[in-house]
Amino acid sequence: TGPMISECLGNLLRITLSAEYFEDKYLSFSVIDQSGIAWELDEAMASQCGYTVTYRNWHNIEFRASALSCHSRLEKDMFTVTIQLKASHTPDMKNTATHLKSASCRYGPWSPRELVCESNYMEVSVRREVPQTVKDFIQNEPEDWTLAFPEAKAGEASVWQIVFHQPEEKKALLVSDAWSAGYGLNATDTRVLLRIPYTAVQIQLVEAQGITFSAVRSSTFYKQRWMILMVDTAVACPVDGVGYTNKTIIWTVPKYIQPLSAGATGFKDVLVEAGVDLHKLSAEEMASRKYVLSNDLNAITMKIPIGAEGGYYKTSVSSGQHGTKYAINLFLEHQWEDNKWGLTKHTIIKEIETPFEQVELAITNNSNLSARLMNVTVGRFLPDVELVNLTIDGATVAVPEAVQHGYLTHEIRYANGSKAYVIKVPFDAPSIKKEYMRADMRAHTLNVTLAFITHPTSETFTVPVITVSAVKDAVLPSARGFCDGRNLRLVITRGNVDQNWLPFISDWHLTPEAAQKYNYSLRDNGTHLAISVPFLSSHVNYEDFHTSGIKASLHLTLKDGITLANRRDFSISCRFSPSELIQCLPNGTVVITTVKLVGIADLDTSLLVLRDRQCKPSLVTEKTATFKFNVNTCGTSRKFNSTTMIYENDVLYFRPGNDTPVYQLKFVCSYAIKQTVDVRYESKKNPPPSIKPGFGSLALSLKLFKEKSYSDPYQESEYPVVKYLRESLYFEVELLQPEDARLELNLDDCWATNSRSQDSLPQWPILTNGCENSEDSYRTVFHEVNYSIRVKFPQHLKRFEVRMFTFVQGTTLLKE
Repeated sequence: TGPMISECLGNLLRITLSAEYFEDKYLSFSVIDQSGIAWELDEAMASQCGYTVTYRNWHNIEFRASALSCHSRLEKDMFTVTIQLKASHTPDMKNTATHLKSASCRYGPWSPRELVCESNYMEVSVRREVPQTVKDFIQNEPEDWTLAFPEAKAGEASVWQIVFHQPEEKKALLVSDAWSAGYGLNATDTRVLLRIPYTAVQIQLVEAQGITFSAVRSSTFYKQRWMILMVDTAVACPVDGVGYTNKTIIWTVPKYIQPLSAGATGFKDVLVEAGVDLHKLSAEEMASRKYVLSNDLNAITMKIPIGAEGGYYKTSVSSGQHGTKYAINLFLEHQWEDNKWGLTKHTIIKEIETPFEQVELAITNNSNLSARLMNVTVGRFLPDVELVNLTIDGATVAVPEAVQHGYLTHEIRYANGSKAYVIKVPFDAPSIKKEYMRADMRAHTLNVTLAFITHPTSETFTVPVITVSAVKDAVLPSARGFCDGRNLRLVITRGNVDQNWLPFISDWHLTPEAAQKYNYSLRDNGTHLAISVPFLSSHVNYEDFHTSGIKASLHLTLKDGITLANRRDFSISCRFSPSELIQCLPNGTVVITTVKLVGIADLDTSLLVLRDRQCKPSLVTEKTATFKFNVNTCGTSRKFNSTTMIYENDVLYFRPGNDTPVYQLKFVCSYAIKQTVDVRYESKKNPPPSIKPGFGSLALSLKLFKEKSYSDPYQESEYPVVKYLRESLYFEVELLQPEDARLELNLDDCWATNSRSQDSLPQWPILTNGCENSEDSYRTVFHEVNYSIRVKFPQHLKRFEVRMFTFVQGTTLLKE
């Protein structure tokens, strides 16, 4: 027990680091030599000196050392390795904790030749007492040793040399040069060792039975006085040979391959053993795991069911997608005899990973409606996955910061080592989208992206989480309606579903700009929407007409702001006094407004007439027509009684070609014949009235209208107005203040410029001294102003029509 555990596994020492001690820490490995000096390991030194560091089975970390590693202490059949491990919480390795571990292992007896295929290097060690060279041991090639000997002989005395046999040449390296090139060389009293990283330049790829090997053919020489000693240090390790069929891993290793069998005959298998994680398995153990180990004449084959005991699944990422790979660390030990070496021991360590397989992740909605809490479980994940951040409303936040947005996260760990992540968010969090569904139901949508990282590979992937919970918490808008003397009013109390609902009257969107155009009132303070529409308006429906009053209604619909689907309908109906439609003026003038009833859809208000069909309305809208006439005209009848003079007429509507009216509205004006009025009179001498010139403040407006009816002015947003030559422009000048019926507006001069400045040049007079310009090709036309709902004082307005023109006089363009 403790932070580091050691195991002796043949000619290898393994030290396993405890995840409990070293999880989430930055590590630095060093090896302590016999002088007590610490040599820090990097990848190059590890492969040159016989050390391997692997991160496997999620958080487990292994350190392995060869018995003949650079700083092993060898004593007969015992080798000892001491390592130093520094651990820190930061990558700069400050505030480190230092751990020492020394372990000794027995190994022996040694075979004449031992080959090790580690994950990061190849190693061959041979006894010094090697057999004599056998002539022509490489088929169809010259004698290697004979050719290598002159190169070694030319070297300095008492210095090891290594000669690499490559197809194109033989290359000799001194020990110092070989060491600089990354090769590991060592010698004991009885053995010579060569260690070669898989990245070495002299490695050749050779093929045997369709399987590729990394191979180095080399000879090692040593001069001692008058003798030159030579050993064969060839080594080869399989690169591939792994296949996948029917959920089974098939690993094939050919036997007796060149160059390991060069110059040898009489091959005989002595031992074939296999296992997992450097632990040999008996035939019974293999059978219980459904492993199959077969040894035929030319190859050794091992079959492992994917997912079998001994391996493990690890998380993998491909094109941003989450998945898994099955990994297993197999090893094979093959011992054989031949006439050259006697016994050869070949140990192969093979770390196998299956191809990527995408895994769909379950997203489970466990929302608690009573607690108003979104509760989502995402997983399961393998233990090598960690949640690192969340993307909420486009903003990426780390897991600890997510709580500030209302997001609580925690892990669930299961007995088999897997885990899931739980995300909890209140329904009322700003990032939870609320959408009205039906009746009293709202859909609450959680839309968050989770980002994960895998250990130790640091691959990243994301999981979008979108879940919807239906909750009975919808509060629909409600309304109350009422009418005053001249308006229909609706006050809508907003709920919690209508933030994006829009008010419509029929298919007309009631915006603040549109309301202002029709003289409606629209106020919205976020909690209440108040609408006021005049009784006589184009969006009011008139349902029936009796002496008791006119039934008018206003229908308003709230529509979805995106789909424009109808969400909620409101209406208000009231009866208004008929006196709202008629004015009987003392001078005998009658002003009557008639309305179009909903039951007569095809009624054209412009075709309404009085008894005298020549009397037509002076003002027409889609739903109203206004007549202004004297009681002595338009077929008005008159009756008397003892006290009252009564005038009657009818507003009629005839369909074309029919003399029977389909619409008839009778109206009456009554005038008292005799009326006594008490008037208090006091004599006072007043000076005769006089008019004196003076100065005062008048409020005037100049508007441009779209049509001759002067009912629809251009709004500010519609400027500049585009008109073509000789098109009509309809102007209206109005005295806004003071509202004094005794005043009358008269126009004196009016002129046009080609810029906004009234003083700029050129100028062209439109009116001069109140009259049209006699030099105009198309004279200015004045239009009569009559009383209407909009016009209370006709004498306060002047209307005139001007044709569109250019600034020319004769054929000359007027300039500044």
